[in-house]
Amino acid sequence: MTTIPPPPSTTVSPSCTTCASLLHELQIIWDEIGENDGERDKILLQLEQECLDIYRRKVKNTRKYKADLHQLLADAKAEIANLVSALGENASLFSPGKGPLKQQISAVNPVLDELRLKKQERMKGFYETESQIARICIEIAGNDRSIDSADPEIDERDLTVKRLGELKSHLKELQNEKSLRLQKVNSSIKTIHELSVVMSIDFFKTVNDVHPSLSDPSKAQSKSISNDTLARLTSTIHSLQQEKQQRLEKLQGLGRKLIELWDLMDTPADERRLDHVTTLISASVDNVSRLGCLAADVIEQTEVEAERLNVLKASKMKELVFKRQNELEEIYRGVHMDVDSDAARQILISLIESGNVDMSDLLGSMDDQIIKAKEQALSRKDILDRVEKWKFASEEEQWLDEYEKDDNRYSAGRGAHKNLKRAEKARALVSKIPSMVESLNSKVKAWELERKIPFLYDKAPLLHTLEEYAVLRRERDEEKRRSREQKRLQEQFIAEQEALYGSRSANKKPLGLSTSANTMVGTPTARRGANPFGHHANSTGKQRRESRAHNVTPVNYVALSKEDSVSRGC
Repeated sequence: MTTIPPPPSTTVSPSCTTCASLLHELQIIWDEIGENDGERDKILLQLEQECLDIYRRKVKNTRKYKADLHQLLADAKAEIANLVSALGENASLFSPGKGPLKQQISAVNPVLDELRLKKQERMKGFYETESQIARICIEIAGNDRSIDSADPEIDERDLTVKRLGELKSHLKELQNEKSLRLQKVNSSIKTIHELSVVMSIDFFKTVNDVHPSLSDPSKAQSKSISNDTLARLTSTIHSLQQEKQQRLEKLQGLGRKLIELWDLMDTPADERRLDHVTTLISASVDNVSRLGCLAADVIEQTEVEAERLNVLKASKMKELVFKRQNELEEIYRGVHMDVDSDAARQILISLIESGNVDMSDLLGSMDDQIIKAKEQALSRKDILDRVEKWKFASEEEQWLDEYEKDDNRYSAGRGAHKNLKRAEKARALVSKIPSMVESLNSKVKAWELERKIPFLYDKAPLLHTLEEYAVLRRERDEEKRRSREQKRLQEQFIAEQEALYGSRSANKKPLGLSTSANTMVGTPTARRGANPFGHHANSTGKQRRESRAHNVTPVNYVALSKEDSVSRGC
């Protein structure tokens, strides 16, 4: 068994690894894994054979390497001569030296590398410059040939700095011209996009019709900048601006027509569609930029709506006129103003059927009347509120009168406590009636003095009604006074009769007294209720008759006041 000798030194630096040290390391690994001796010898023989093969190849390669060095030196000298000539350098600065091959090559290589680098940089400069010149010339000419195929042919025999400077100066002029043209193209495309968005026109199709390169946003620098493209862009913008102006004028006319029809037919705000069209009425063509506001379908939709409203206008015009009349009458009725509805409607029907009046003017006239009626209603509001309070107080006064005539009002019947509370409130309210009437009278006189016309309430002058009410109230107060005096005399007479004849007089009819129930309870037959408007008095009279029908009073019954009843009970 072949053993690998240990390395000459136990301490081997990483940079001084030898075959012996590697063999020693291999022996340790084999010991660790338990490799047998036969397998170890086999591997060592393979290593020796591979080492011999490596030495043979190295000798062969070294011979070839020597021949290559000779050829390399010759090629380098020839290349140096060509580069010096093409670049315009001084040939005396690059003469080769003498010595071993490697020494000569080492002396030549830096020179050759320097010249190659100069050529490479010079070629790059020439290529970039001439490529850009070729591309810009193709773009300006509008040649259909692909710009990518514009590969310039560079003369490598003339790569001097002078010639490169001339090319760069020419390129600078072309780049300035291209920049100006590209700015014009981009500005034109932006304008076309703005116009297309407003009118919902296919932007990409529009610019593609001008030139296909303009519709690809990813190729901003490859857009066509030819004279033909610039001219077609200008023409396209002009035609789109004219189209925008025409569409705006058409929509403005339709918008004004829609507003006129809406106002004419009193269309509610939530039913006024296409309000985005009416906002364009006062807009100038330069200020219209909203998305799709001048689209063809918007114009078509507006035309259809205007036509629909025109058809609806003819059928609804008569209805609108009478709707205005109903509104006017409702305002008058709400404030108790006199209006002759039948005569007014007959006049409107005659005007409509005659065909001699413009319906728009007629509706406008009625709108003016409604405005004036609302102003009159507003001026009457304070007085009407006071009239309502006065009417309510008068009704409560009548109820209180009827209530106080009921002899059973103090009984513990159902709802008696509610009537007692109402009576208390009614007495407080009745006590304010004189001040109410006086204040109302002053307000009405001030109103009439300001407007020089009488204040009518349900066709009657309110001042006249107030005067009648004052007269009726005085008569009523006088009747109450006479009734109380008559009752007092009656009670006095009864007391005297009882003193003379005792209890038997209660079965006899007192002389000079009527048998009617009205006379017995002390209510004159000619008594009237002091209600400001007569319909309330009639209803209370009916209630009084019904009350008498249910409460039959004996002929010889004598009504006593509350004070007398209490005193007798004591």
